[in-house]
Amino acid sequence: MPHNLKDLAGFLFVLVLAATLPSARAAMGDEKIEVKGYLEFVRNEGIRLRAAEIIPETREAWLERKESVREGLERSWGGFPSDPCPLTPRILGTLNRTGYRVEKIVFQMRPGVWMTSNAYVPDSPGRHPGVVAVHGHWRGAKQDPVVQARCIGLVKLGFFVLAVDAFGSGERGVGKALGEYHGEMTAATLLPTGLPLSGLQVYENKRAVDYLVSRAEVDPEAIGITGASGGGNQSMYAGAYDERIKAIVPVCSVGTYQDYLGAGCCLCELVPGALRYTEEWGVLGLAAPRGLMVVNATHDAVQFSVMAAEKSVAKSRRIYELFGEPGHLKHAVFESSHDYNVAMREAMYGWMSLHLKKVGQGEPIREPVLDIEDPETLRCYPGETRPNDFMTIPRFAANEARRLLKAQRAPGSIEEWKGDRARRVEALAERVLGGFPKTTTLGWREEKKEGPTRLIHFAPEPGLELTAYVEPGTDKGSSVAILLDLEGGEKARGSLMAGAIRGEGWSLVTLDLRATGRLAVTADKIGQALDHNSAEWGMWIGRPLLGQWTNDVRRLLDVLELSERVRSSEIKVIGIGGAGVVALCAGAVDSRISKVAALESLASFVADTPYVDQRVGLMAPGMLRDVGDVAQIAALIAPRKVIIVGGRSGDGKTLEFTGLKAIFQPTSRVFQLTKAEGMLSILETAKVDEIIANLR
Repeated sequence: MPHNLKDLAGFLFVLVLAATLPSARAAMGDEKIEVKGYLEFVRNEGIRLRAAEIIPETREAWLERKESVREGLERSWGGFPSDPCPLTPRILGTLNRTGYRVEKIVFQMRPGVWMTSNAYVPDSPGRHPGVVAVHGHWRGAKQDPVVQARCIGLVKLGFFVLAVDAFGSGERGVGKALGEYHGEMTAATLLPTGLPLSGLQVYENKRAVDYLVSRAEVDPEAIGITGASGGGNQSMYAGAYDERIKAIVPVCSVGTYQDYLGAGCCLCELVPGALRYTEEWGVLGLAAPRGLMVVNATHDAVQFSVMAAEKSVAKSRRIYELFGEPGHLKHAVFESSHDYNVAMREAMYGWMSLHLKKVGQGEPIREPVLDIEDPETLRCYPGETRPNDFMTIPRFAANEARRLLKAQRAPGSIEEWKGDRARRVEALAERVLGGFPKTTTLGWREEKKEGPTRLIHFAPEPGLELTAYVEPGTDKGSSVAILLDLEGGEKARGSLMAGAIRGEGWSLVTLDLRATGRLAVTADKIGQALDHNSAEWGMWIGRPLLGQWTNDVRRLLDVLELSERVRSSEIKVIGIGGAGVVALCAGAVDSRISKVAALESLASFVADTPYVDQRVGLMAPGMLRDVGDVAQIAALIAPRKVIIVGGRSGDGKTLEFTGLKAIFQPTSRVFQLTKAEGMLSILETAKVDEIIANLR
């Protein structure tokens, strides 16, 4: 991400709607993100997770560690297809230039998923070194002048260059115009499938290498990759993972994972759970002993800063030393803002020449004269000519989601359901939600508020404190209703639902879940993603916010059991809006909850378009793959009471009743199987009296 806006007007967060610019600037470093309890917590968790990490002292020890890092990355990325589909390349046009030509090419990544690209082909005969050029967050993607510059410079120096549009960017956006941003709620549609954008990009860049080595003009033993910012991340990961790549130059992108915690970065850079098995130096180490030049700028954001990169480079250098090739790793620092400028490109030309041509000592090579094209002339599909059925990120995510759900077989007997439920609950708790920390002291204390209301302060886990507002019911031993709202406890307490609960004489409990309400992280919103940064930080440590919020509810139950103020054999958890998913997850993993209600909540993670009015924190990676949709989560509560009141699709629209019932048909089948049909209520409207009647 850039440190400021002056150099790269088309850069990443400038592409996010102008109305969100203040939040975007905060994420880039122009406005300080306030450090609150949640951020301190995730930072400490990141440190704890890597505290015992030791750099291997022998090559054999490193090779063993190397496999574990690769396996960890594959898990985070959801794995790769074992049988790649045919590339089926098509050249859609050619631009003839002095000394080279530019081909406009599309080829297939996965069945029905096409990559748009430009091949810069030297006119000279014979085989040439090949370089994959990945663009990063420049407005024009592969067509952008900043990206064109490195491609033209390389081809004029005798390299075959393949410039590719990343999934969701350039010509591969949701719409047909250039300039679309592939992050926030577009990339978020992928998370529940278990295929995050970072992993899709690695696989697509591997396929780009497949295409390069298929060309007669390319030397398959001399392949390189380079890019800046998000493209630098792609270069690092693809270069580290694909050992056919012999020269790797990530620019303005290398730092440490720990430094991501507190920064605002694109979801394309997120590797869910990475801090559980490595730091960034371990990824760089995968490239050893191949040629790796890390480029940093002195005026960059903290996560890409020289200081952060030095930490990773110093540790990965020791891996290169184990191979006897410390000179194959270079750290090049430039007095610059976030960029891929002339000096950086000239350093890259020298590095590629040394490691792919075996020419020179790696010193910078002067850049040839550049003839930048009008971006429109480079498009495979100029204007509005792209096919209407072109595969976009949300379409791909929805297709994958439907495939995963279709593959899930409905249980045919109660015995089969019991086994299936046990498997899904374990998968939900351990794999999807990230596991729940071992029970620790709650450190709870009570404080008197107005009238009979009490505040209970407690630590759901070390390093965090939450406050529950407890309004005792009018009858001793009355039901306890926990009312959740991701906008915060204050909003929940002022809702019509809270008033109805008081009217029933039930005890009412509300709280700010971590990173919500008064505990919300400042400058958290990017584009349509209300909790963009806090959600990312949780996923880096392998603890998606949905899992953390579920744990907050579980620990709240613990503290209520200890408190003399509230004792009941019936606990109801009611979630308003997005908190409905939290309530359902809590009910699925904690049998102390007797009734669960989700009011106007997200009804399905499946979305053919970018999410609207949803939270990234709800999109736990792998949910659809390992557990199922919202309906499958609700089914895990059977035969206890579940109430679904209205529902919204991923695009934020209210579902018609017939559509709502269809979505929750899997829930209905399980309640029928368990002879508990009367314990499931699916209601069209959110009339408070009807909800209360179903909660009695």
